Amino acid sequence: MAEKQYLAGNDKRAPSPPLGYSCQCRFSREKQMHIVALFHAHKIRPSRIAYRVGIDIAFIEALIAGEEDSTVFSNLVASYRKNRYKQLLDQADKLAGGSRFERQRLIEQEYIEDSSL
Repeated sequence: MAEKQYLAGNDKRAPSPPLGYSCQCRFSREKQMHIVALFHAHKIRPSRIAYRVGIDIAFIEALIAGEEDSTVFSNLVASYRKNRYKQLLDQADKLAGGSRFERQRLIEQEYIEDSSL
C-alpha cells in the first residue's frame, strides 16, 4: 500500500499528520473562520477539520489559540455554541420524565463549562 502524500508540489498548507488533507480548500478566509468556529463549537479536533475541509491546520490552530482574529472568532464560536445548546435542548425535550431532566442538566453543565473557556 502506498503512503499518503500529505502535500502536493505547489501546496502551501502546513503538513497535517496523520491524515493529511482530503481536498483543496475552496472557501474564502471569512468562510473558513465560520467553518472552523462551527466545528470547534461541536468539539471536532483541528486535524479532523483540516482533513475533511482542506483548511490549513496552522490557520485552524492559530484561530483556536487566539492568535488570528481572536475577537471575531470567539464571537463566532460563542454564537455556534449557543445554537448547539438550543439544538441539544430541543432534542432533550423529546425525552420523557427523569431522562429528560438528566439530559437537560448535562447539556446545561456542558454549556456553562464551554462558555467559561
